[in-house]
Amino acid sequence: MKAIKGVKILLVDDEAHILQFLEMGLINEGYEVKTAPDGHAALESLEKFAPHVIILDVMMPGMDGFEVCKRIKETADHTAVIMLTAKDDVRDRVKGLTLGADDYLVKPFNFEELLARIGARLRNQFPDLLGEVVHGPFQIDDRRKEIKYREEPLALSPTEYELLKFMVLNHGIVLSKTMILDRVWGYDFGGEENIVEVYIRSLRDKLRDKEHRLIRTLRGAGYRVDLI
Repeated sequence: MKAIKGVKILLVDDEAHILQFLEMGLINEGYEVKTAPDGHAALESLEKFAPHVIILDVMMPGMDGFEVCKRIKETADHTAVIMLTAKDDVRDRVKGLTLGADDYLVKPFNFEELLARIGARLRNQFPDLLGEVVHGPFQIDDRRKEIKYREEPLALSPTEYELLKFMVLNHGIVLSKTMILDRVWGYDFGGEENIVEVYIRSLRDKLRDKEHRLIRTLRGAGYRVDLI
């Protein structure tokens, strides 16, 4: 994905060489970039710089990344947070995501993967910056709340639109029912999990996906969109 003019990224890390490497790489990609060496500087930049995406290291002296993430989400919930850590520990990842982090990368990481994850966060959280987004046979126009499949507009209810958009934007990733419910129906949804199955069935009908090649079911894990 090419960088979009006007997209602002804040880098937060206490290791100067990492900040320099990421700053140079992201500027070369066309992003507007600011850096912060610690949590306090990050929170100051949050108000002044108003970034779309924050790349946030976990292991920092003083205020760690978890506390910074918590404070960011309390005041700027729309800001996308991608957490970086040297710890390949499931508990750390769960803690970060529970505090509101939108994605997680374990150091060392591939710069191309970071770019892909930044792109995914922009598509998910700032679709107006993108206008129409194309993924394989899908065209998503969030301003018109319209999705086309192979150039043909789909007749979708508002919930079907949000569900298909979420799945297409995260294509190739296994999405559990719980994750889908949280992102599409909301954390306070009090209904049954089988509502997801009902909507998936409806989407498959509208996509003529009788063989489930487009929206795949992974038994015991969830669903995955494969672009075909």
